[in-house]
Amino acid sequence: MNFDIIIIGSGPGGYVAGIRASQLGFSVAMVEQAEVGGICLNWGCIPTKALLKSAQVYNYAKHAAEYGITLTGDVAFDFQTIVRRSRDVAENMSKGVQFLFRKNKIEVIKGHGKILPGGKVEVTGGEGQISVYEARHIILATGSRARELPNLKIDGKKIIGYRQAMTLEKQPQSLVVIGSGAIGSEFAHFYNTLGTKVTLVEMLPNVVPVEDEDVSKQLERSFKKSGMKVYTASVVESVDTSGEICKVSIKTPKNVEVVEAEVVLSAVGVSTNLENLGLEETGILTERGKVLVDEYYRTNQEGYYAIGDIVKGPALAHVASREGIVCVEKIAGKDVAPVDYSNIPGCTYTHPEVASVGYTEKAAIEAGLTIKTGKFPFTASGKANSSGFRDGFIKVIFDADSGKWLGAHFIGENVTEMIAEVVVARNIGATAHDILTAVHPHPTMSEAVMEAVAAAYGEVIHI
Repeated sequence: MNFDIIIIGSGPGGYVAGIRASQLGFSVAMVEQAEVGGICLNWGCIPTKALLKSAQVYNYAKHAAEYGITLTGDVAFDFQTIVRRSRDVAENMSKGVQFLFRKNKIEVIKGHGKILPGGKVEVTGGEGQISVYEARHIILATGSRARELPNLKIDGKKIIGYRQAMTLEKQPQSLVVIGSGAIGSEFAHFYNTLGTKVTLVEMLPNVVPVEDEDVSKQLERSFKKSGMKVYTASVVESVDTSGEICKVSIKTPKNVEVVEAEVVLSAVGVSTNLENLGLEETGILTERGKVLVDEYYRTNQEGYYAIGDIVKGPALAHVASREGIVCVEKIAGKDVAPVDYSNIPGCTYTHPEVASVGYTEKAAIEAGLTIKTGKFPFTASGKANSSGFRDGFIKVIFDADSGKWLGAHFIGENVTEMIAEVVVARNIGATAHDILTAVHPHPTMSEAVMEAVAAAYGEVIHI
């Protein structure tokens, strides 16, 4: 069977590309060997947020008295019900994507897809049957999986990855999390909130190491205040799983410590899914585990494209989605601008939340830029004080000469919903003056953005 476009992988890159392609009049087939919606929807972004919401509600309930509310009896939770709700949310979202495929007349082909020369895709079904399809354009969107360290093999029981972390049969009494990126920090926060004794280990000097240093230090303080043990500039040398309890050997800047835990979560990044894709047979070039593409995601072989985690750039769902749209709009002959990777927001859904875009202060200085920075603490925010969550701040960075918005770094309650203001402002070239003269509603958390900008220019009112 022939199609205009065949996409291998139905994650947030693949399925968005497929729907946009259908809107543009292309006949589309989607090859998927697992659940429709990919890792993000089924085992990443969506179900983890469902888990975190349950933890947030539990935390609210524990502190209800602080809001003048009396609850009868002890506040308790059922761990398996929390897990089941998370899985139900993921399943419903997957069904939603399947509905969108039917609505947009996208054919779903179940099985493992492998590209062949001449615009062909070989699909091996679950029972081993092989079918071959043809298309004028083939888009690879196969995503990534949890990375394993050589000395930390995931066995799914005592040493687990993110998949197992969201479907454990029972809540562990103690947990060591290795890696404090978004995945590690979110699971550390989730289990810590439910009462698990959590130890977080980060190899680099700061937690969430890609973030601005001020944000990283604030999150570490918040983690420690919540009862979490945090090791930075530390490396897990070995994990002894021979007994009932794991013995984790951690090399710190001062000495080697042994921490005992029921379970160890390895959250040290991801590896791309490039195996058995037919890249070598078709002559598609790769470098360091990534498919080489141009700014419109064309590989070195005509008619073959790649998007998402398997190409260079941030391994984020919203990045993959935008790449997919740019890719198919270019195929359709539209005048579309390449993705601006300097203006990609990142979010970590801990408590407090973290959100950022653009230069960190350190990166701006290292780039030789003359900068103005402004910071507004949520301790001075009426809305933050009213909500009871005062930890955190808004930090903004501007070019001192041009007034260009270089970066923004948020940490606090619900800040992941606020970062889009900065993304849009930077996208349209808004200056500090534009932000200061745009009336922000009061009382809101978002008015702290305006206050931080005012602080950068010596005009802040409320601190």
